[in-house]
Amino acid sequence: LLDGGADVLFVETVFDTLNAKAALYALTDLLADRELETPVMVSGTITDLSGRTLTGQTPEAFWHSMRHGVGVAFQGGRPPWRVHAESDTGLFSVGLNCALGAQQLRPYLAEISALADVWVTCHPNAGLPNELGGYDEDPSAMAAAAHEFAESGLVNIIGGCCGTTPAHIEGMASAVAGLPPRAVPQVPPRTRLSGLEPLTVGPDSLFVNVGERTNVTGSARFRGLIHEGDLGTAVEVARQQVDGGAQIIDVNMDEGLLDSVAAMRSYLNLVAAEPDVSRVPVMIDSSRWEVIEAGLRCLQGKGVVNSISLKEGEEEFRRIAQEVRALGAAVVVMAFDEEGQADTVVRRLAVLERAHRILVDELGFPREDIIFDPNVFAIATGIDEHERYAIDFIETTGRLKDLFPHALVSGGLSNLSFSFRGSPAVREAMHSAFLYHAIKAGMDMAIVNAGALPVYDEIPPDLREAVEDVLFARRPDATERLTRIAEALQGRENRKQEDRAWRGAPVRERLTHALVQGIDEFIVEDTEDARQDSTRALEVIEGPLMDGMNVVGDLFGAGKMFLPQVVKTARVMKEAVAYLEPLMDREEGAARGKILLATVKGDVHDIGKNIVGVVLACNNYEVI
Repeated sequence: LLDGGADVLFVETVFDTLNAKAALYALTDLLADRELETPVMVSGTITDLSGRTLTGQTPEAFWHSMRHGVGVAFQGGRPPWRVHAESDTGLFSVGLNCALGAQQLRPYLAEISALADVWVTCHPNAGLPNELGGYDEDPSAMAAAAHEFAESGLVNIIGGCCGTTPAHIEGMASAVAGLPPRAVPQVPPRTRLSGLEPLTVGPDSLFVNVGERTNVTGSARFRGLIHEGDLGTAVEVARQQVDGGAQIIDVNMDEGLLDSVAAMRSYLNLVAAEPDVSRVPVMIDSSRWEVIEAGLRCLQGKGVVNSISLKEGEEEFRRIAQEVRALGAAVVVMAFDEEGQADTVVRRLAVLERAHRILVDELGFPREDIIFDPNVFAIATGIDEHERYAIDFIETTGRLKDLFPHALVSGGLSNLSFSFRGSPAVREAMHSAFLYHAIKAGMDMAIVNAGALPVYDEIPPDLREAVEDVLFARRPDATERLTRIAEALQGRENRKQEDRAWRGAPVRERLTHALVQGIDEFIVEDTEDARQDSTRALEVIEGPLMDGMNVVGDLFGAGKMFLPQVVKTARVMKEAVAYLEPLMDREEGAARGKILLATVKGDVHDIGKNIVGVVLACNNYEVI
């Protein structure tokens, strides 16, 4: 095409985003080799009224996957034809074409138009195909749609796809003549990732939990499944992490007896076929570039590389960073350089500032796609030099957020408690307390066992005090005191045998305890006890159950509960409401009105929506 004189290259009718990413990677190489400034356009295809591509992505997720474009082909990572000088996108335009007619395409076009800081294109079909495979929408109808798109400020470039003729194009051109083109928005910098669905992380976002159990070095069960070739069950491990509240899954196949490249490729291809899992972004975790590269070539979404560092020097750092961007991923940058891992505030900041300068100032790497990992090291080891590791991490986090407000800060939580690997209760308490304080300092995400974190306020006071003595090096015997507590906990007959003292409390307190702890074992029994004390079943929802949910809300708002714990709470509440719903009394008389309730599919707010729906239905509203 270039040899034939093409002025623009158009990757269009994209229903498989991975295929389009491969095309962009090839174009990046071609333009760089020839030192050309040819603009590159991309257009996706929404295949039906589900509003997704054939491979399942939403329009926003598709844009997140495509936004890197061919930026790496240009000096400083920024094409000369970008609309806004400060923009780091590598595309001339993005849009939608084919599959649907103009009217059916409109809501998805509007979604792209609001998000994209590039020109937006639209090339609809002449309506939907009829039973003979033809297209029936005439030029006047398409012209009217084009006029409305332009008048609403949705498009910059418009045309036609299947079924359109010169008459259609002429009609659309006349319809938009004289109308102003869409104003390209200046989009605030945010970390924009995607699986089948988007994940945007910014200053107003909740803490992001990265599921850690799909890691052969961190999970004996997962390692065994991979070694046995039981990849189907291994995918279930990822599903459990997502169900437990993980917004990203971390996948690591670094193990001496594995063909890590083949294992990563096989596993991610299976994950891609499971929408319940692949809806979230993937973090590819490896110390070997060939494993990371194999993983990136399997992701249609925009994932995260964990990690790169200056360990091998600046030239290798630049090379790998450019490859990561060309393959469409964000990156975790470790505080590690030619001298080794940084373990003080001064060293951590020096290494990460240097890495940021190379990435942003030299390479044009998007600053919002940088995730710093200042190194979570083991504490309470008995070695004096390790006492400040947690304090220094938290202090470094705060300094990094001041210096680089658009970058994120992350870390691997399991390293912190390595000294107590035989005491799960102590490890989980250490993780919860550390997160509580690190999040206050600005930590955005962490690799955790989603669903296995205790509520900060529910940690036994003596254990919490001992943990925080270690975290903040508050006393010289902190390690010894925590070790004694760990030994006492380990000496119990069965740590999992829960203290049942709460079962003797009044029913309102039992319900609150069950909701905060996510315990569903007695929820039906306790809900029935509360109903016996009430005149109407609805009073149980509006009274003790909502009181318990308010406690959960307060803890979550204060940073003392995390999303995986709230997900468990939601399931317990859902079970209680499901038990009560058939026992509800409806008011007599005509319906008061019709109310449509909805939340995003899979969102934790679904439980609140369902509760509101039950209450409204009991008060004689028709709820859809």
